[in-house]
Amino acid sequence: MAYAAKDYAELIGMEGFSETLLRNHFTLYQGYVSNTNKELEILGAMLKEGRTSTPEYAELKRRLGWEFNGMRLHEYYFENLGGKGGIDEGGKLAGKLAADFGSLADWEKDFRATGAMRGIGWAVLYQDTSNGRLINFWINEHDVSHPAGGNPLLIMDVFEHAFMLDYGLKRADYIEAFFRNIDWRTVESRLK
Repeated sequence: MAYAAKDYAELIGMEGFSETLLRNHFTLYQGYVSNTNKELEILGAMLKEGRTSTPEYAELKRRLGWEFNGMRLHEYYFENLGGKGGIDEGGKLAGKLAADFGSLADWEKDFRATGAMRGIGWAVLYQDTSNGRLINFWINEHDVSHPAGGNPLLIMDVFEHAFMLDYGLKRADYIEAFFRNIDWRTVESRLK
């Protein structure tokens, strides 16, 4: 069963994100979907041919994490965008963030600081599925640093392609635009 790229065109016109930036980002995402499908097809054929002990098989298996997570993280990212209102301060998510970070403001400060760190990657609010605790993580590469058993709630892409076209080196301005466009209902729906 092949993965199909989802259509996120409804995000065009979102405040703080140019159409060119979004269309480029959608194209990049579509590449991850395409590459995930290609790699799964090739790996399946190699399995049937008994070529699982080859260096090519091993490298494709390693690369699959990059492509698959690139696909899935972009889906989470696009799907938690498009909102126009702030977080429901009386909602379950806001209460949990305040409980785990001391206050909603402290969580936001920590998340913004995580996203503003030097380097490329992702800032992700994860829920530890073993105890429900919420933790902000820096994900260096698509396939590295994800906490085992973590449920991703809020994903912010901080690779250059997500902001450089519109903001240049002003990552903090991009993060501000990101926060203005979070779809908090989607984020809260991911909470377990």
